[in-house]
Amino acid sequence: MKKSVCWLLAFVITLVLSIYQRMTGPTYPKKVTVELNGEQYKVKLPRSGVQKDETVTLKDVPSDVQSQLHYRRYPTADDYTTVDFVWQDGQWQASLPVQPVAGKLQYYLTVGGKDYLSEEPVVIRFRNDVPAGILVPHILLMFASMLLAVYTFLLVLTHKPYRRWLWITVATLFVGGFLFGPLVQHAAFGPWWTGFPYGTDLTDNKTLLSFLCFVAALVTLRWKYNKWVVCLAVLFMVAIFSVPHSAYGSEYDYTTQQLKK
Repeated sequence: MKKSVCWLLAFVITLVLSIYQRMTGPTYPKKVTVELNGEQYKVKLPRSGVQKDETVTLKDVPSDVQSQLHYRRYPTADDYTTVDFVWQDGQWQASLPVQPVAGKLQYYLTVGGKDYLSEEPVVIRFRNDVPAGILVPHILLMFASMLLAVYTFLLVLTHKPYRRWLWITVATLFVGGFLFGPLVQHAAFGPWWTGFPYGTDLTDNKTLLSFLCFVAALVTLRWKYNKWVVCLAVLFMVAIFSVPHSAYGSEYDYTTQQLKK
């Protein structure tokens, strides 16, 4: 297999994994179908907000349909607050009040007298806005580390030299995950690191575990079975990076009024 084909396959695989992770993550908008008089309307509900009131919109829902938004702090046993959607700019709009950094709200809708998601309310988490100067390099470097890892894997399978690309993969993962990663975490929520041993953030923990696997691959470079260690490291990286992004991350405790990691 030519290297150009390996690069193409690596890019396609990485792109598919990135899209899957994005769409299954807890910050991706929740999609719900609203049914009115035999017609269906697609609604996207936000699950991530910056430090301002977050607007929930019901696009395409007719102007004569009354709707309500019900929300409460999460996780609490507070009573739900109900607000009416207001027709504005050609669509129904209602606002969720801004919360402290890492604070969460859960909410559901009533459209045309019918409740939607009342049994499994949508959860939205608020954060600080992250400067593009650190967010974009972080995203690109993490994408690149996955791309390079898959490319290295394909080189191993096709019996081509791979050691140089293994070093580049590890270096890229380190810069993206352990230099820019903490910068993004700090800008968004305050703490620099919320993985082991300080917290349970899956994003930080899966980055740490993946990096340790690649370190093991580097340490065993002179071992005759190193290629299998490399393959396992890449497969492990693919598996854990398929875990939804930002799950079990920073959360504001409304009881103590402090940030939990």
